[in-house]
Amino acid sequence: MIYIPVFFALCLWLALGVFGVDSDEVKSVSVMEGDSVTQHTNLTHTQTDIQILWTFKLHTRLAEILKREQMNSYFVSRDGIFRDHLQMDNQTGSLTITNIKTEHTGLYKLMIISDKISYTSFTVIVHAHLSVPVISRDSSQCSSSSERSSVSKCVLLCTVMNVTHVSLSWYKGNSLLSSISVSDLNIRLSLPLEVEYQDTNTYRCVVSNPVSNQTQQLDINEICVSCSAHMQNPHLVGITVFLVLVVATAAVAVMWFLYNRNSRHRVQTRDEEEIHYADTTFCARHNEIPKADEHTVYSSVF
Repeated sequence: MIYIPVFFALCLWLALGVFGVDSDEVKSVSVMEGDSVTQHTNLTHTQTDIQILWTFKLHTRLAEILKREQMNSYFVSRDGIFRDHLQMDNQTGSLTITNIKTEHTGLYKLMIISDKISYTSFTVIVHAHLSVPVISRDSSQCSSSSERSSVSKCVLLCTVMNVTHVSLSWYKGNSLLSSISVSDLNIRLSLPLEVEYQDTNTYRCVVSNPVSNQTQQLDINEICVSCSAHMQNPHLVGITVFLVLVVATAAVAVMWFLYNRNSRHRVQTRDEEEIHYADTTFCARHNEIPKADEHTVYSSVF
């Protein structure tokens, strides 16, 4: 039995890849975020004297089974982004990733060492849940009959946000009109479409990845009517602004009038309630002593 410690197993793994030793082709698996995915070893059971090693992006050890005559060892990583996400079948060595996340996207490798050495590679792509596309009109691209064609047209934009590994497409009925695809994370992805206002065909915008899709139907009458009205009334914006200014000016004038009237009323009320003070003059009174009756008294002199 060949037993190779983890460090040397990884070195051997790299060497096998570098020197072109035959190996299975890389298997690709696409899943939706939140799903569970199981990567199989194709073993019915793990016999004695076997080593099974799972790694992520070559350097991260995820799980391992080591069976020898006097030793049975099992390891499942509980750290990092795989914490509480890994389960391993101790009988077959198959590895299950539960409630998978987008950060679990990447290359997984399986090495089995028994009487021979074999390895298998898996590429797992985890897709986030798709949002429904949003259809809006591009008013800057609206055309009128006098400028571009005899029939007015409306330019639409179908937009999705925060997507990766998706395709965005316009369909007319069941016929594909245009499509765009991205592999890397794209914050905003848009695809234009030009239609006539009088068009009665059925249009839809579809965002899709290998495991799901979302569709938005186009209602030309609802989305393009404002564009048509805008082109038929080129001065509509100016008139609207003028009316807003008139209303605002009138409101300010009314408020100013009410304020002045209330101010005058308050002044008048204060005047009526004011206390008036007058100067007081005091006059002193003089009481006259009544004069006694004057008379002459004669007396005898001895």
